[in-house]
Amino acid sequence: MKNHWVTFIFGTIHVKVEGKGVERFINQLTRSKLIIWNVKRQGTSAITFYIRLQDLHKLRHLVRKFDCKISFLSGQGAPFLWKRTLKNAGFFAGFLLFFVVITILSNIVWGIDIKGASPQMEHQMRKELNRIGVKVGKLQFYIDDVETIQRKLEDRIPNITWVGVELSGTTYHFQVVEKNIPTPPDQLPPQNLVSNKKAVIVDMFVENGQKMVNVNQFVNKGQLLVSGTIGNEHNSKQVAAIGKILGKTWYKTNVQMPLQSDFQVYTGSEKRKYSLQIGSFSIPLWGFGKIEYKHYNTEVEKHKIKFLKWALPFKYKETTIREKENVKRNYDEKDAITAAKQLARSDLKAQLPSDAKIVDEFVLQQKVENGKVNLSIYFQVIENIAKAKPITQGDFE
Repeated sequence: MKNHWVTFIFGTIHVKVEGKGVERFINQLTRSKLIIWNVKRQGTSAITFYIRLQDLHKLRHLVRKFDCKISFLSGQGAPFLWKRTLKNAGFFAGFLLFFVVITILSNIVWGIDIKGASPQMEHQMRKELNRIGVKVGKLQFYIDDVETIQRKLEDRIPNITWVGVELSGTTYHFQVVEKNIPTPPDQLPPQNLVSNKKAVIVDMFVENGQKMVNVNQFVNKGQLLVSGTIGNEHNSKQVAAIGKILGKTWYKTNVQMPLQSDFQVYTGSEKRKYSLQIGSFSIPLWGFGKIEYKHYNTEVEKHKIKFLKWALPFKYKETTIREKENVKRNYDEKDAITAAKQLARSDLKAQLPSDAKIVDEFVLQQKVENGKVNLSIYFQVIENIAKAKPITQGDFE
């Protein structure tokens, strides 16, 4: 037989024929179109050969017509291998269960090692890691990748300059570089406080220095607000002027808002599919069926599967399909103006210091052109306008 794969799948039997007239029996098998191969003589009255398992019934029927005795030496191929496997099912089930258990344990977090952090920082990091799901006993499939963990830690813990994250086996290793926060100087150099923009003084909180302006006074950019020179002309000294001068400032903003716009939003409906990926081929595990969404976005996450410290040649893949829809938004002129004001206010807040406060707004100009509302808005803001300026030698004189 040339096609060994076919014979392996369907099975073969090694047969021994003994008795008188074995040659005539072999000839009869050939005439009956039974396929036999590897025919060998064993002594003077016996012959061995191989036959397909599917021809066994026909062989038994033919041997009845001859004074021969047949015996089956062995069976080969998938049917016999499967039969032997069933006899040892307990062993194979135990081996499979052992492999599954070890694979699961190899993909669970068993350790979190933090180096380079002070005890206080290590405690804070462990609390933050627990919040983002990095904890002992959790499957690595449901934990963010190391780059995402690193970014979240650096964003959420302000006293970290850099943190290195490495997953080695079942342990996460963190290398921390803390910020060296400089201690404030014991004494500031002599300085004045000047205005950093045009404003009307609203309130003043002066800790050190001499006030040079009053509440409700208009000041120009660069004007002296608090002097660092105190005393009189006969007995004066220079100090660091410290304080907070709140002034009312003005900003002009131009903004444009279309009356009609198209955009896409998620509907909240989603479907998840789980599969085992081997190379470019995926074996579905859960989440079957067709995607019924007309418009959707697909997000794929792949996780390596490990056995002890070795990465297996397949991955656990999680696919999330989120439905989205096209939405047409139409504003009337009044709503467009309101939305434009909110947009202008948000843009201005992004440019202002965090302690600044928008107190009023005035629309200077508004018009509708080419399906768009164009606004020119004037904002009043209360903010700290004081800026430190060192006292130079010329200021002393």
